[in-house]
Amino acid sequence: MPTIIAIANQKGGVGKTTTATNLAAAFARKRKRTLLIDLDPQVNTTLTFLPLEEVTHSIYDVLADHQLSLEEVIKPTKYANLCLVPSKIALAKLETNLVGQFDAPYRLKDALAPIRKDFDMVLIDTPPTLGILTVNAMVAATHLLVPIQASFYALEGTDDLLETLERIRARPNPGLQLLGVLMTLYDRRTNLARDIHRQVRQVFGKKVFRTVIGRNVRLEESPAYKETIFTFAPDSSGAADYERLAREVLQRVG
Repeated sequence: MPTIIAIANQKGGVGKTTTATNLAAAFARKRKRTLLIDLDPQVNTTLTFLPLEEVTHSIYDVLADHQLSLEEVIKPTKYANLCLVPSKIALAKLETNLVGQFDAPYRLKDALAPIRKDFDMVLIDTPPTLGILTVNAMVAATHLLVPIQASFYALEGTDDLLETLERIRARPNPGLQLLGVLMTLYDRRTNLARDIHRQVRQVFGKKVFRTVIGRNVRLEESPAYKETIFTFAPDSSGAADYERLAREVLQRVG
């Protein structure tokens, strides 16, 4: 059975997509059969790998009305061992389309069931909300990874996310585990970043990853060139950070 990691935080700008794309690439480099699912209507993960004109079908076609199976929308990428389920802006309509549908929280989990044996790692990039898309990711996942930006408002909103986690554990997915909290956009030169890191550790304890993702220009530039950090700037500190994170995640999931 694969490890399925939902990467979620209802705050925007905390590095969800950067983490999803580069952690998936790191797993693929370790010869893990990896599937990356773009569940964000902003489609930034998709754009890192594919031009939108090449996306004829997307996760929307799977979740909206079961028109297609997940297998039918999976796209290979230019990276060995890494496949993508692309998104389209139309995914933003899904929230209203699923209102009142009894199976709304389970659609991604059901779609993943037939292909689980084909992958070792599945990563799900989610939108910056706690709506039905993020709930679908958390119901389908075995683990939750929470990126938190090293900023003054780092912990704002985490109570709501953890409350959602507990609600999902209570009924639709009792096996969901908090894999860890990841500090992102960390400026090692500032006292503020160190103070925020200390506060986050006081709240989450050992759930905070030892690895932190530092501020890195190359990480910010790589999506514009349709590359992950490992091909765009393999010798950068950003590549080293995500390589360390991949090792730590694999240790935690056993």
